[in-house]
Amino acid sequence: MSALEIVHLSRFDTAFGPMSLASTERGIVACSLPGERSNLRGDDATCRTPADHVRSWLDRHLPKAEIREGTGRNGPAIAAVRDFLAGRRLELDLPLDLRGTEFQKKVWAALRRVPYGGTISYAELAARAGHPRASRACGSANGSNPVPLFVPCHRTIAAGGKLGGFGGGLELKVRLLELEREHAAPRRGARATS
Repeated sequence: MSALEIVHLSRFDTAFGPMSLASTERGIVACSLPGERSNLRGDDATCRTPADHVRSWLDRHLPKAEIREGTGRNGPAIAAVRDFLAGRRLELDLPLDLRGTEFQKKVWAALRRVPYGGTISYAELAARAGHPRASRACGSANGSNPVPLFVPCHRTIAAGGKLGGFGGGLELKVRLLELEREHAAPRRGARATS
């Protein structure tokens, strides 16, 4: 008989709004986007808070897990997210416990390589994931991303530079991209002059 999987679920506030995050012993397994409750769609449309969104994901993907609520174990991840959304941190390179298909994991790995302040088209993302004709499928993989911000799907844009869709809504996507552009520019300039 296998041991029960333990998931730590935390709710917290950020500069962009409330969030929720869940982790296992391997890493972060799910998180909401800031203030996501007003932007939910599909199966999660009945969710009222970011924690409901994450709990709904856990119920579907880890139905037998024991969920422990509180911030203790997730403290470092929460601090990292808060710093990221305040522009004090450029990377969210914490351990992840990604649950998805092999294709989704390839897309998510390619997304994690898109630099802070940068963007990538769905076509380029498909090519980097090793599936150059699968740009629509990459869009679906983005939509299934359980750890937005950590796998920065907000950096994906449509053909011709248009923003395209985003699970957190276009307003949040614009805010995230503006935050990154604002904080990436001074650092890029500093490197160029050294």
